[in-house]
Amino acid sequence: MSALNSLREALGAAGVLTEESELAQYRDPFPVLEADHFSPSAVVLPHTVEEIQEIVRIATSSGLPLSPISTGKNLGFGGAAPRLPGAVVVDLRRMNRILEVSEKFGYALVEPGVTYFDLHQHLQRHGSRLMLDVPDLAWGSIVGNTLERGVGYTPYGDHLSIQCGMEVVLADGDVVRTGMGALPGSNTWQLFKYGYGPQFDPMFTQSNFGIVTKMGIWLMPRPAGYQAYMITLPREEDLGPFVDALRPLRLDGTISHVPTLRSLLLDAAAVAPRSAFHPGPGPIPDSAAGKISDDLGIGRWNFYGALYGPDAMRAATWSVIRDAFSGIPGAGFHFAGEHPSPVLATRAKIMAGLPNLETYDILQWHDNGGHIDFAPVSPATGEDAMRQYELARDRCLEAGKDYMGNFIVGRREMHHICMLMFDTASSEDRATTLELCRTLIKEAADLGYGEYRVHPALMDDIAATFSYHDGSLMRLSEKVKDALDPAGVLAPGKQGIWPRHLRGSGL
Repeated sequence: MSALNSLREALGAAGVLTEESELAQYRDPFPVLEADHFSPSAVVLPHTVEEIQEIVRIATSSGLPLSPISTGKNLGFGGAAPRLPGAVVVDLRRMNRILEVSEKFGYALVEPGVTYFDLHQHLQRHGSRLMLDVPDLAWGSIVGNTLERGVGYTPYGDHLSIQCGMEVVLADGDVVRTGMGALPGSNTWQLFKYGYGPQFDPMFTQSNFGIVTKMGIWLMPRPAGYQAYMITLPREEDLGPFVDALRPLRLDGTISHVPTLRSLLLDAAAVAPRSAFHPGPGPIPDSAAGKISDDLGIGRWNFYGALYGPDAMRAATWSVIRDAFSGIPGAGFHFAGEHPSPVLATRAKIMAGLPNLETYDILQWHDNGGHIDFAPVSPATGEDAMRQYELARDRCLEAGKDYMGNFIVGRREMHHICMLMFDTASSEDRATTLELCRTLIKEAADLGYGEYRVHPALMDDIAATFSYHDGSLMRLSEKVKDALDPAGVLAPGKQGIWPRHLRGSGL
């Protein structure tokens, strides 16, 4: 209580939340354990870097665990909930200033509370020639998404790769500016990533080593033209040949952005609830899936891409793309605006950098719909795509669930986002889903596939799979944790990195 009183003195009474009704929004929005398991004991809402410095000093002196969030909107990965139950959430949403936008050099400098909607609207108001890359749901923080190594779908889709320069508050209250920002009066903080000496920015992603208070991102010049398209594939087994044909086009830059390859039922969920397609229990049978495909005019797999640039460039690129995939029997080629698919319309907005929330519609699949994501990374080969798909599909069917997956295709690798949908009001369904995810994690790791991101309930499970040399990577993380945060107050347990006094406690 004395620590909370100190926080109230530092932030004012309105800056510290402790009422049950106030804390409810900081729980796991799609709980896989008990609904209140990942709950905070309080929430603090700083406005400034100086207030964050005071928060960490109070926490360090009292041993009060903190859980920093930017806006806490990544619902499938725990939302705003702390990894350590009872930690105090440090909600940075009030730090929402767009500090700078450079038209000349194409960058923005933002605070953690700035959302994709906020920056897009700022660019629109000022008639900017720049656009930003947005994730599927744009209500979240630019800083938060980047720190979790999220992705978007334009040529700037790898969000960590377009980050340049951070300001970070450490556990002892020290404030660090990375890269060229360490030079007083620097004029290249958002231009040159590396600065002088070690580069620390990536260390503050998916970690609990500091609280990021400012971050630079690069913005994309708006192209001379744009056209979104969809390629439909009629058979499940088309996945392998398609990925093998796609990989060279990603490697040589013919497809310059981050495309997606989505399963039939994932796209169907954007149209109507599951009950509209199959009212019975158990996974949707193949016969019903075939009818869904026919009725909606989509494939068992659906690829979403975009063409950027002048008319002649887009026409030439489209010709190469069509030639590459025309060898797949029955493949259909559709431009946005020429097909009724609502998913194509939504993807067209996202790949144009237009923030929206339409992807949220897939949660209508179940009553009280929620999801937890199994998100392994694999080489971009047809063999690996089929192996991952068959593993996830078969385990989903065994658990009585529908496979609903999405391959986000990089130049050399693929993020396989398998969305495990469940009824959040059913304790049985929650338990089944969590056990299914644990099974998938283990079996994928046995095949050499590691996950890049996970729900708080499974952070330790994933960390344990990265076990080379008896867990030397985790030992390194723990050494850094102990050096920077010896009291262990910043986000204990995040990504499986626990402070010394909580290691092995089974939290």
